Amino acid sequence: MNGRVLRIELRRSVAPWAGVVVLVPALTFLYLLDGTWWSGTTAWTAQWTPLAMKTRSLLFYLWPLAIGLGALQGLRDHRSKMSELLTSTPRPARHRAAALAGATAITLASAFAVLVLVGGVQVLGHTEYTHLGWLPISLVGVLFLVAGAVLGMGAARALPSPLTPPAVAMGAFVFTALMHMSLGRTDISTADGLTSTEPNRISLLSPTLEDVREAFVTLSAPVHVGQTIWLLGMAATGFALLVAATPRSRLTALTPVLAGAVIALLVLPADAHRMYVVDKAASELVCDGPVCVTKTQQARLADLAGPGREALRLLHGALGDQAPDSVRENTAVLPKGSTPRWSRGTVLFDFDDDLIATAKGEELTWALIAKGMVPGCTPVGWSGFGGDDYARTVALGWVLGDLKPLGGTSARMRGEVEAEARPVWKELKALPWAEQLSRINAMRAAALSCKGDPFDVLSGGASR
Repeated sequence: MNGRVLRIELRRSVAPWAGVVVLVPALTFLYLLDGTWWSGTTAWTAQWTPLAMKTRSLLFYLWPLAIGLGALQGLRDHRSKMSELLTSTPRPARHRAAALAGATAITLASAFAVLVLVGGVQVLGHTEYTHLGWLPISLVGVLFLVAGAVLGMGAARALPSPLTPPAVAMGAFVFTALMHMSLGRTDISTADGLTSTEPNRISLLSPTLEDVREAFVTLSAPVHVGQTIWLLGMAATGFALLVAATPRSRLTALTPVLAGAVIALLVLPADAHRMYVVDKAASELVCDGPVCVTKTQQARLADLAGPGREALRLLHGALGDQAPDSVRENTAVLPKGSTPRWSRGTVLFDFDDDLIATAKGEELTWALIAKGMVPGCTPVGWSGFGGDDYARTVALGWVLGDLKPLGGTSARMRGEVEAEARPVWKELKALPWAEQLSRINAMRAAALSCKGDPFDVLSGGASR
């Protein structure tokens, strides 16, 4: 395939429209619909790895679309009734197939690259941490689009019917949905008896990814290798179907995709904890004295250091030797639905926590004190409101000497928290100091171990 042939294909085929049809809906989806891709440390414009992961998640819709567009392109010769004429020419069928597939592949790859570039320009303005670990995630995403389009072309050449493009597009969408849901999930039970699900290796045959919960979580190398093998087999089958002329050769053309799937499943990790792994470089701590954040958030350390030191000072004044001596961004990545794990000697926090996300200055100090006293035991990935919030407010008021409002909740909820917390705080303050400290220590023990109700302990309703 030379440049002149490729330019003719780009000018006279529907290949350029394939790029437009992929790029425009993707940007529309990201910019016009509000969602998690715009919020917190895992926003698609916040860090490089979330950018790659979030744009890959769009393939849930874009990949079936690419396969359908490829099938539409593969019907061109049949629609123009030139199939017999082209087979009689001396030019090898693989040359014509390469020109057809190459034009579409270039436009789809360019469209996805523009999508990543739009996000990348914004990432440059939001983070000081740059790396290339995100690149394989995006490159595999490009390969998904290209291999899907080539497979769609081959399917349309083997089954030249107007129904083929919508049929293969719908089939790809159903496949993706099944891989991402029932067939691609494994039921698990946490230590607390809660039921949740986690991805299995079959789910990695899907182009889409799990929701990103931490900016320093990425895909492991075996995932990239396994998916690449699967996609190369898919592309080889699509190309073989494009040049196949007999029913037997069309059946033989299915070998690469089947072999690719089998080999990929042997390479892909079976354990969900080896699929999505912590990027050790990204999660490395950067510290200013006793206050530490990960490299991904190092730009926020300056604003956190002062409030963090003040929180530690106030906690030490209230708790003495039992007080934590450091503040650190939480880098533990636990399965969804599991019980959080906390440290007595360290205030662990997450920048996406509602208490921390928008707090600044004095309010950030209060939020860190509250997290140090009652970090919260809501299962990972879940949301809740209740006893921990009441206990956190009472504990903060005990440290500061007065009840202070905490952010992260609506005005109505803050009113409810104060109504529940104030009577308990007054009762606590009326006790002798030794009894106050005893209840606070018992409350912290319950809060840090996630065994028992901290607010019940503060209320005197549990044995201490």
